[in-house]
Amino acid sequence: MRRSLVLAGAAVTVLGLLAGCSSGDGSGADSGRTTLKVAALEGGYGRDMYTRVVKAYETSHPDIDVQLQISKSIEDEITPNMKAGRYPDVVVLGQGRKAALTETLVKDKALEDLTPVLKEKIPGEDRTVGDKLTKGIVGNLNTNPYGTDQTYLMPMYYAPTGLFHNKGLFEQKGWKVPATWDEMFALGDTAKKQGIPLFTYPTAGYLDSFFFALLADIGGEQFYTDVMTYKKDVWKTANARKALDITTRLLGYAAPTTVGYANEQDFTKNQQLILDDKALFMPNGTWIVGEMADAPRAKGFQWALTPLPAATAGGKRYITTSAESAWVPSAAQHKDAAKEFIAYLYSDEAAKIFAESHAIQPVEGIASSLTGENAGFYKVYEDPSVSALVGGFASTAPVEGVDIKATLFDTANSIISGDTTEDKWQSALNDASEKLRQAGD
Repeated sequence: MRRSLVLAGAAVTVLGLLAGCSSGDGSGADSGRTTLKVAALEGGYGRDMYTRVVKAYETSHPDIDVQLQISKSIEDEITPNMKAGRYPDVVVLGQGRKAALTETLVKDKALEDLTPVLKEKIPGEDRTVGDKLTKGIVGNLNTNPYGTDQTYLMPMYYAPTGLFHNKGLFEQKGWKVPATWDEMFALGDTAKKQGIPLFTYPTAGYLDSFFFALLADIGGEQFYTDVMTYKKDVWKTANARKALDITTRLLGYAAPTTVGYANEQDFTKNQQLILDDKALFMPNGTWIVGEMADAPRAKGFQWALTPLPAATAGGKRYITTSAESAWVPSAAQHKDAAKEFIAYLYSDEAAKIFAESHAIQPVEGIASSLTGENAGFYKVYEDPSVSALVGGFASTAPVEGVDIKATLFDTANSIISGDTTEDKWQSALNDASEKLRQAGD
């Protein structure tokens, strides 16, 4: 599964890369070398890129042993140790996952300030990290969760998200990719007559890429910001209702198996619907290509990505940009070494390794070097009518029983099944937003 959007369901696998045995406290005292503990999510990009980057780093830093812990459910592995006071030094794990570990540490203010990393020279290079990063990728609520100038989460990979589909099927049928919602629903009616549902999603969590773009499409960036920062009664507004109206109507076209497969174990079965021409669109990110590389597919299948249809004909469209994160727990033992390692992750050497696994970093100029399907995906940023959207809900003090992401995304399952209504959905969202607003005051 992907980056920060959903929980990848699989058994925990731990890979230790140790040149020698470290001491019990992780200091590497027996060898005179520092043992740097790095934990990373094994998402859709796989594990090989991490093992290669670690090997390259150890080669250029002989005083460092990197102990790499990588898992498809990394939270399950590191959380018990963290509760016992044993923290990794570096964690590569974004926001938006079901376990919400990153969000929890943000809310608890338990992350190290990484603003100095932006001014740090990349090991072996003349440029600083900040000089090399794509403009606008830092300074949003994803990297600066408290709305200040301090950066706590470094953007590791970025990817356009949107509606993925089979370009080959559209060419075969002579269908145009919808540019407006009216065109989308008209296509849904046409496809339904041929037994093809319009929509599915791997899990409801993937609707973050959908909803964030939709909110900006409907009300512009200011409305999007109002929702993300819990403006008073924002979910009672006409723009909010329009977003729920469109979504509820779209969910009425969902593939019948969507809810049943929308879980950690079966999510790839919903993704397979696109490959088998049994659904037209699903929200996802560029990691889908690698994740489903070995899956069977319809003849002539070609991955394609489109932004959401415009809220009004000719209107501006937004595309949610997925940004995975690297961060350092404030209780980490080797914070200085951790910051230097993170700086290295933006080196030309590391970026090349990551790119070979389709993990594209927000480094100036790297997208222009892409080929094949990835090149097509990233061209969406060249469309003058489409703007990138980075960020998410603002962090507040924890509120017991409130998870606005779950309320916004997971309720889609209940809308499809008929277990709740759009009115109740809107009311629950406004209630959650108001509680978080009050917690942030």
